[in-house]
Order: sequence, then structure tokens, then C-alpha cells
Amino acid sequence: QVQLVESGGGLVQPGGSLRLSCAASGRIFSISTMGWYRQAPGKQRGLVATITSVGSTNYADSVKGRFTISRDNAKNTVYLQMNSLKPEDTGVYYCKIYLNGYDYWGQGTQVTVSS
Repeated sequence: QVQLVESGGGLVQPGGSLRLSCAASGRIFSISTMGWYRQAPGKQRGLVATITSVGSTNYADSVKGRFTISRDNAKNTVYLQMNSLKPEDTGVYYCKIYLNGYDYWGQGTQVTVSS
């Protein structure tokens, strides 16, 4: 069984920064792609950023240049550094890992960008 625990969400003013973390535990030997997705109120969940096991990254156009995804393979943890936050970045952020042919999701962490 695999568990994902997210942390780092909260309330921040426009222009501020937050760093999200997602730690995976359980029967894990090698995680392939790790990523972050977000769901804004009234909208479908969408891609924010992904990172492969060798460090190749992919970002949604709306966050390029502001967000940085990284991972620590020794800790089975993925991070999302979010800078220059905007109100439209508000939503629930979910991490996802692809492991042995399955997707595993975290429980989500709320990010609210508001003055």
C-alpha cells in the first residue's frame, strides 16, 4: 500500500510564495513520474507540473517561470516551489505519483491567494 502526505498549503497574499511537499511511503521501490495538479472552485483538476525519475520537467503554461518542481528520490518526496502567486492560483493542490502501472493521489492541500 502507498500513502502520499502533502503539506505546505495555506493563505498567501498576491506576489507571495509557498512551497508544497509530498512524501510517499509504503511499498515503494522506484517511482516513475511525480507531479502536482490543482482544482480550482468549479473547475476540473488540471496539470500544474510533472517531473520524471531522471529530472525532466513539464509545466502548465500558466505557471511557467513562476513555479519549480523538484524531487528527492532518496526521500520519495516531490516539491513545488510557487513564487509570484496570483489569485488564479487558488485551489486544492494534489500530488500524484506513477508507480508500477498505477496512479496514486494525495489527499490535497488548499492554497488560497488573496489580499
